Amino acid sequence: MSSALVIGGTSGIGLAVAEQLARRGGVVHIAGRNPERLEKAMTAIDAAVPGEVQGHVLDAADAEAVAALAASIGPIRHLVITLAGSGGAGPLSDLPLDGLRQAFDEKYWPTLIALQATLAHLTADASITLVGAVTARAAMPGTAGIGSLNAAIEGLIQPLAAELAPVRVNAVSPGYVDTPWWDGLAPEARTAFFKQAAESLPVKQIATASDIAEAIVLLATNPNITGTVIETDGGARLTA
Repeated sequence: MSSALVIGGTSGIGLAVAEQLARRGGVVHIAGRNPERLEKAMTAIDAAVPGEVQGHVLDAADAEAVAALAASIGPIRHLVITLAGSGGAGPLSDLPLDGLRQAFDEKYWPTLIALQATLAHLTADASITLVGAVTARAAMPGTAGIGSLNAAIEGLIQPLAAELAPVRVNAVSPGYVDTPWWDGLAPEARTAFFKQAAESLPVKQIATASDIAEAIVLLATNPNITGTVIETDGGARLTA
C-alpha cells in the first residue's frame, strides 16, 4: 500500500498537510528532527485524525537516514517537503551572509538531499510538492537573500518535472502565513505586524497553515498538474 510522507510535518503548514491528507485516506507519515515537536504534533493530529498518521524523528540533511525511512515506509505516493530557513532577511548592505548560508543549510540543501534520497522509493505516478515563498518572485526590499533561497527551491520545479516524469513535481509559493516561523516576534509585535500586513493585502487577511495546505494537497493529488508553482500569497506580489 502506497503512503504519503511529509518532511517538515511536525508544525505549521506541514502538519496541516498531513492532517488533510489523512482525512482523504491512506497512510500518512510525518518526519521532523525535533523529538519534542514531533511528540506534540502527534498528540495534536491524533486528536484530529485518530490513528491515521505515523511520526518519525528525521534529519532531512542525513541522506542515509532519509533513504532508510523511505525504504521502510515505501512505496511513497505523495512526497511533501516543507522546510524553513530562518535567516537571510535584511538589506543587502548589511545582510548577515552567515545567516543566509545557514538558511540554505536549513531549507535548500536538506530539500535537495531528501529528494535525491527518496527517488528510488516513489511510485511510478508519485507526486513531489515543495514549498517556496513569495519572496522568490516579488520585489520586496530587504528580501534579496531570503528571496534567492526560495527562488532556488522554486527553480527546481520545472527541470525536475521534465526529468522525473511521469512523477509530478510542483510547489506552492506562500506569502504571509500565521505559523511558528514568526515565533521570533513577541506576541504583541506579531499581532501588530500581521494587522498591518493584512491591511496591505488585496485579500485583507493573513493565511492560515490550513489555507496553504489546501493548495499543497491539490498539487499532490491532482493528476493533471506538474511543473507548476501555485502562488498562494493573498496578492502580496501585486502590492509589493
